[in-house]
Amino acid sequence: MTSFPATARRVRDQSLDPRVRRVRLRNCLDHFAPFGFRATWNSLAATHCIPDRIEEDPASLVLALEELEAARALVPPQAAAFAALRRRQKRDGQRVPATLHPWDSWGCHAIAYCPEPQRFPAESLPVVVGRVLEACAAGTDPVARCMVCGSHDRRPRMACPNCGVLPGGRNNPV
Repeated sequence: MTSFPATARRVRDQSLDPRVRRVRLRNCLDHFAPFGFRATWNSLAATHCIPDRIEEDPASLVLALEELEAARALVPPQAAAFAALRRRQKRDGQRVPATLHPWDSWGCHAIAYCPEPQRFPAESLPVVVGRVLEACAAGTDPVARCMVCGSHDRRPRMACPNCGVLPGGRNNPV
């Protein structure tokens, strides 16, 4: 499996067939898919009007990739801050974190997981990822309030009725 940057370069490579470039964009979602693979793809396809016949608008692939990269760029500073905090805690003898890691440190998959692929937040990926990271840093309780849309109409273990995001992600529903 190639890295996200290497796959992104292939999406931008205009010498490749547009269908291959579309597959490479989907491969980027193997590395970073904040809503889950299918919901993230559906969001990018809807936002950037990626046509079924990609030959009609291959530029839409680069626009979708740029949105994905902008959202992905928000994660490393948060991951570095969390790693520094854990190093300090371990140095002080706290071997088990006081709170669970609020988002997946292995590529930030499903940070705002949407169990229904056709239902995802209307905002752009960077806005949604930024909101989730800020809410996690502030210690927002995902049961009381949705970390993406701020709705107080939350139901435990169910996706938000407003934006479709499942609190706690795919593997850790709150």
